[in-house]
Amino acid sequence: MHELLQQVIEQLRGIWRFRWIAMAAAWAICLVGWAAVLFMPDTYEASARVFVDTRTALSQVTQGISVETSMDTQIQRVRQALLGGPQLDKVVREAGLLQPTATPQSHQSLLARVRDGITITSTLGRDNQTAGSYVISYQDTDRDRSLKVVSLLVDSFVKNTLGGKREGTEQAQVFLTDQIADYDKRLAEAEARLADFKKQNVGLMPGTGGDFFTRLQTEMDGSTKVQEQLSVALKKRAELERQLHGEQPVMQTAAPGAGGAGGATPANDTASRIREAQAHLDDLLLRFTDRHPDVIALRQTLEELKAKQAQEIEAIKRGDPGAASRLGLAANPIYQSIQLQLNQADVEIASLRAEISDHHEKIEELRGMIKKAPEVEAQLARLNRDYDVTHTQYRALVERLQRARLSEDADQTGVVRFEVIDPPSAPFAPIAPNRPKLLISVLLGGLLGGAGIGYLLHMLKPVFSSVRQLREITGLPVLGAVSMTWIERHTQQERRSLVGYAGVAVLLLAISAAVLVDQRQATDLVHSVFH
Repeated sequence: MHELLQQVIEQLRGIWRFRWIAMAAAWAICLVGWAAVLFMPDTYEASARVFVDTRTALSQVTQGISVETSMDTQIQRVRQALLGGPQLDKVVREAGLLQPTATPQSHQSLLARVRDGITITSTLGRDNQTAGSYVISYQDTDRDRSLKVVSLLVDSFVKNTLGGKREGTEQAQVFLTDQIADYDKRLAEAEARLADFKKQNVGLMPGTGGDFFTRLQTEMDGSTKVQEQLSVALKKRAELERQLHGEQPVMQTAAPGAGGAGGATPANDTASRIREAQAHLDDLLLRFTDRHPDVIALRQTLEELKAKQAQEIEAIKRGDPGAASRLGLAANPIYQSIQLQLNQADVEIASLRAEISDHHEKIEELRGMIKKAPEVEAQLARLNRDYDVTHTQYRALVERLQRARLSEDADQTGVVRFEVIDPPSAPFAPIAPNRPKLLISVLLGGLLGGAGIGYLLHMLKPVFSSVRQLREITGLPVLGAVSMTWIERHTQQERRSLVGYAGVAVLLLAISAAVLVDQRQATDLVHSVFH
């Protein structure tokens, strides 16, 4: 630590040898820097704050049925328009910034400077995109000019935001009207094509039953189902035939006592005659023997009646209705029930066969159209699809046109509310440059610059200021050192030099303090000197 301190002291001694040059450099740097700072023009900033709210009562009513534009997007567009060449040129001319004798190059340079001085900031939050404030500010060397520019910008901001939206709505309405007319023409043409196609292909159009293949499959399935029903009906009829023409109902009827209650069966049928002959034979056998002629004759008659009954039974099996009447089966309830079911089965079978025939005819008819019908249905589907697309687009365009018109009416009524919270204003004190800070920085820079120049000269013209330094640099042992003794005249001269140096340094600080205290007068003085 001691050696480091000695090295610092030695370097300071080296700089001290060139103290007057360092002081002169510090003076030069400070004077030039102060003049530059004082010569810098004052910058004034005028600003205004505008509040924008899209949550008006009308906007809540028209929400979802009018064209809704993001206000932040709209204002960003207006911001770009304000900073664009034509609008900015208008502001520059109305504010009196453009000189009549300005060249095109100076004109463009002026527009660039004005554009750089304009700032438009938004305070719209992420969660609230419907209301917020916008701050419009402009910096200029003249306070009145900055106020006038901000006032013009505020007027243009409000006017262009509403006017731009109305202009965009009008353009959208013109575009939508043209598109609707075009789609109306397309829709009429599609309807005409569809109507002509249906007229030319009557009978081939798919109906409520579906397309061609669906109808064909339906008819085939229906035919198969009726075939199954017919098969069941035929089996049922065969069973009824078997029961009706079998022996069981005949034998039940031919048996004694089967004629019904109270002998209701007619007496001239074969079964009744057999019963009567049998009863008469039994009565004769009670009185006569088997050899009695009446018994023998009655038995022969009875055999003939039974043979006749057997023939009638065979006739019934063959389906002879007269034989059933002769046997007395017509009055049998069982026979009548089976006959009724058989008749119903015949009717059902006839109906099913007719239905099968209808299905077969339709199937053959559809198969005859198997080449043309699918093509007709495919073409009809394409026509319907084109018509549906055109109709959907037409309805969408009409709806958008209505929304655009409603949006225009809402804009004219007041769907957006503008309110100037803070009118254009500018403080009387300039916002730039910060002269106290710059003056102090120049003073510190001058002192450091002078010290740096002294150190540079010390490095260019070094001397040995101590025995240690000589020993370290040469690497040789130092036996001793001889001190210089100053006479009184040199001592006084050195003192006067120190006093003068201190006076010059104090004068530099005094001038710096004076400039800091009275910057305005110093600025006017510098401007008068340079002008």
